[in-house]
Amino acid sequence: MKSSSASTADLLSDTHIKVRHSTIHGNGVFATRKIPAGARIIEYQGKRITEKQAEKRFGLDPDNPFHTFFFSLESGKLIDGGDEGNEARWINHSCEPNCEAQEDKGRVFIHALRDIARGEELNYDYGLVIDEKLNKALKKAYECRCGSDSCRGTMLAVKKKTSASTKKPAKKSAAK
Repeated sequence: MKSSSASTADLLSDTHIKVRHSTIHGNGVFATRKIPAGARIIEYQGKRITEKQAEKRFGLDPDNPFHTFFFSLESGKLIDGGDEGNEARWINHSCEPNCEAQEDKGRVFIHALRDIARGEELNYDYGLVIDEKLNKALKKAYECRCGSDSCRGTMLAVKKKTSASTKKPAKKSAAK
């Protein structure tokens, strides 16, 4: 998991981003001006909940039961961006992300991986992890719509061999 020691004071102002309709999925977050590589754009906010609470909240929307705003923390707790959340919850997934999430002392911040042009949609690789055996229905439920040249077709995490010393970026959570 990537970590950072910068403070909230290092965040860009709210005028750098705007929520609007996305061609990827539903709402998205867009740059209203150029965002430089490495910038700390926004904190992913929401109510801190337990995994047990998340299980009770999962699937409450009958039209889209797999859609949540959960973000896993190293502590085992989750941030529910759908409860007391902010604009960061609308950042969509991409297999070729221009941002990444980094956890710092139990808080998650979205950072620019590269320069982001005015009008460009912000996105990061959700890397969702599920405990269930993957089947056709789950593949469909977690289908990726990013349209990038290297799209892997899913928002689920790619299983890679990692060494113990490799830091991993913070990840959004799929429901159990």
